[in-house]
Formats: sequence, structure tokens, C-alpha cells
Amino acid sequence: MGKQKTYDTAIKQERAVLVGVITPGEKPEQTKEYLDELAFLVDTAGGAVEKNFTQKMLKPDRATFVGTGKLEEIQAYVKAEEIDMVVFDDELSPSQLRNIERELQVKILDRSNLILDIFAGRAQTAQAKTQVELAQLQYLLPRLTRLWTHLERQKGGIGMRGPGETQIESDRRMILEKISLLKERLKLIDRQNETQRKNRTQLIRVALVGYTNVGKSTIMNMLSKSDVFAENKLFATLDTTVRKVVIENVPFLLSDTVGFIRKLPHHLVECFKSTLDEVREADILVHVVDVSHPNFEDQIHTVNETLNDLGARDKDTIMIFNKIDAYVTPEVDEFNLEEEIAPLTLGDFKKSWMAHNNAPAIFISATKKENIEEFKQLLYDKIKALHTSRYPYDKLLY
Repeated sequence: MGKQKTYDTAIKQERAVLVGVITPGEKPEQTKEYLDELAFLVDTAGGAVEKNFTQKMLKPDRATFVGTGKLEEIQAYVKAEEIDMVVFDDELSPSQLRNIERELQVKILDRSNLILDIFAGRAQTAQAKTQVELAQLQYLLPRLTRLWTHLERQKGGIGMRGPGETQIESDRRMILEKISLLKERLKLIDRQNETQRKNRTQLIRVALVGYTNVGKSTIMNMLSKSDVFAENKLFATLDTTVRKVVIENVPFLLSDTVGFIRKLPHHLVECFKSTLDEVREADILVHVVDVSHPNFEDQIHTVNETLNDLGARDKDTIMIFNKIDAYVTPEVDEFNLEEEIAPLTLGDFKKSWMAHNNAPAIFISATKKENIEEFKQLLYDKIKALHTSRYPYDKLLY
């Protein structure tokens, strides 16, 4: 009997290259950080990054995003290394997408498309699935023509309209109908959620906010002793989780929300505004920061901008600097003569933060359980003060 053939049925990990443009006023290390984040997104989506390509330009090229020389360089590498996809760090226009695809002959994604793909894989509830589908259709609508490139040889003109155009029109109409159906469905889900929230008004509400992957779910699990999905991936949490928590004798509601990120596609923010109602309607925000991240101050700025967009910037906020166990004092760049300020140790940063900001701040490690009691006490004092003023006759506290 002959030897039986075996076939590897495991899904092959897709190999990717990343492309970014360095515009004037943007430092190379900033571009590196953006591409590192993009690499993390690719990793979260299940791909493997092989190489980064960057180009200094006044602004991205209208036709091909990068210059023709750079595109040829990418094309040579993609062909030689048999790369599966090329991911661009900014949103590509439909024409850029078409032109690049024609040149490179592989799958082309931009940052928005990649984030949408991750969201689609992470969505669990009917609300999140509807929101992701709506965002995907809104992204797809202006890019419909690239699906019909096999008909591009049929030239248009009076009396010469080919089936391609008819097909695109009917597809567009179907997508528009689906978009309006999904919007209606979201309105209904919103109304149901609003009813649920009204039933919870007797308790003070606390929302965890912050950049993606800063440890919000770990803090949620620690405070509520519940099992919320937490892992070292971007957008591990997509659905808002609400838990009832009691510290000493005060009960309150704690919600974990989707992490914010730089360059989050606008239509995605729009679609997820209903999920972020928990942030808008919270009494206290706990802004979690990964202090071990080299650019955590930029991340704080991104979160504050997003809170501003949501109309939640002026809420009572506690700053939690998490992952102090992983904080490393930055090294001085001996080749950069402009660098005159010595890098801050964690102790220096604590002092400077307290001196310049009136907001209360606690430095913790959620995984190593450092300074957790101090954090709980601050949270307890704030909630108790609010609870007492709002419900003065509540016998819970006495």
C-alpha cells in the first residue's frame, strides 16, 4: 500500500509590508511609532510584518500615495519575497487604491480597512456587529468600482453603457438600502439600551476610558472580580461591559469601553457613538494610561481629543497611570545636540504631573497589584461624596 499524502490544513499567516509617508513637521521617530502601531494592528488581525517602507514627501501623492520610484521599490520587494498584502498607514482614496492595486498585484489595505477587519473579528453582541457592518458598508460604498475592474475595458459613451455600470448602480442601491436598514436597527438597539440605562440611574456610574491596550479590562477584572476578556492585543474589548461593584459599603456601576486609537476612521467613530454613550452618561471617568509606553503623553492627548468629540471632556476624571512595573527611564540620545532636558524617572514624572495638573492621579500596576488600595480609596471617596449629595436619604451609607 502506497504512502498516504498529508496536507497541511492550517491557515497560512499572511505576510505584510507597511508603507508610511513622513510629511514636513513630522519627526522620523513619530513615523516609526505610527508604523509600530500599524504593525501591532496587523499582528492583532493575524498577519506578520516583514518590512516597513517610508518616504519623505510634502503630502501623499494623489495618484499612488507614494512616489513612482518608491512604488517600484515596494513592487520589487513584494514580488521577490512573495508578500501577501501591503498596508498603508493612512486612508487611501478609491483612485489611489485602484492605482496601487494595479501596480502591485497584491491585496492592498489601508489603516481604516485593517481596523474594520479587527472590529469585525472582535464583535460579539448584536449592537457591535451592526455597528461594524454599517462602518464597513460606508467604507465600501465609494470604493465599489474596484470590484468591477474586469469590466473596465468597456468604454462608456452615449448608447454604449455596458453591464458593468448597471451592476455598480444596482450594487450601490443595495448597499444604500442596507445602510438605512442598519441605521434603523441601531436606533432600536439604542432605545433598548437607553431603557436599560434609565433602570440603573439609582447608582453612580464610573467609566474606564483610555487608549487601546492600556489595561482597562485588567482593572475592570480586578475591581469587579469578573472575567472580562483581556489580552495584549489592540481592541481586545469591543463591546461595553457593565458590572455592579461594591467598595466597602458603596455600590456603583463600572463600565469598560472600547479603546481609543490615533487616526480612528471617522465613520467608525460615528458608528460607535452609541457604544460610547456609557462614557457620555458616566458620573466619573477613570482615564487609564500605559505609563510604560514611550509616547504615553501623545496617547493622553488622543484620548482627550476623542472625549472632546463625545462631549465628555469636562467630566470628573481620575488619571490612573498603569504598568509602573514596566516603566523604563528613556535613554538620552547622545547624538542629538538639541536634547538638553534629562529624561524623567518615574519619580520625577509623578512630581511634575502633580505640580502641573490639578486632577487626582494614582500610579499603579494592575497585574502586580501595586498601589491598588490607594486607587480604591480615591475612587471610594469620590463615589461616596457624589452618592451622598445625590441620594442624601439613602440608608446604604449609614
